Amino acid sequence: MSAVVTGGGRGLGRAYSLALAAAGHAVVVNDLGDGPAAAVVAEIEAAGGTAVASTHDVTDFAAAAGLVGLAVERFGALDVVVANAGILRDRTLASMGEAEWDDVIAVHLKGTFAVAHHAAAHWRARAKAGGPVDARLITTTSASGLYGNIGQSNYAAAKAGIAGFSLVAAQELRPYGVSVNCVAPSALTRLTEAPLLRHEGAITDERRHALDPSWVARVVAWLCGPDAADVTGRVFDIRGPQVGIASGWHLEPTFTQPDDPGELGRALRAAVAAAPPAADMEGRRNG
Repeated sequence: MSAVVTGGGRGLGRAYSLALAAAGHAVVVNDLGDGPAAAVVAEIEAAGGTAVASTHDVTDFAAAAGLVGLAVERFGALDVVVANAGILRDRTLASMGEAEWDDVIAVHLKGTFAVAHHAAAHWRARAKAGGPVDARLITTTSASGLYGNIGQSNYAAAKAGIAGFSLVAAQELRPYGVSVNCVAPSALTRLTEAPLLRHEGAITDERRHALDPSWVARVVAWLCGPDAADVTGRVFDIRGPQVGIASGWHLEPTFTQPDDPGELGRALRAAVAAAPPAADMEGRRNG
């Protein structure tokens, strides 16, 4: 079994790479720059595992094909993709520049699509050739994408897009023997430490333990294993040891428009009042 982990050189990606290697996967650790990916490969090899470093840029469609090709060339096939690469460019909507929008959308949304596309083509070809396929695609959304967060319209749009993308991919790839699930991780990493410090002022040892990336890696490793072959099209909200299933949009309530247009406003207000409140950043309905 082989796996590709994008953004695999640091933080959550490093935790995923180590967990998958410990579970017996040969891992392509993908990250920009030689240092981070190579360091994780060295950790895996020191523990007796198999890994190779990749510096392919997931925002480049051809490079994403090369990343998938590297896994197939080195390990004979590709069985798992964990699309984890990401960046932050936080700014309020009125202050955000075009580059800050484009960069975040490119890394998160296009980067997920590009690698998933080439992996899906590989899995489809294997299935059509009659070979057994038992593959996994794990994508990454976030609480911002599911519930919203001020200052992250670019990040939330990309992450909400990934959640929707994952639901479609799960439907399309299931006939080929591929499960697709999405994780919304909360963990203390290089990207999240500064915002968390601004919000909380200090990070205690207890808080660091609760937000250790290994909690998320446990779930991802299970989703990539044999016990999870029948689990697909789900979004897992993982906050340290706490795990929840995030459900998508629900149509409630509904009504038939009144014949009199003058009564429409009253009917709409009644529907809004009867609808469940939107979830807060904890994923809870706050009404």
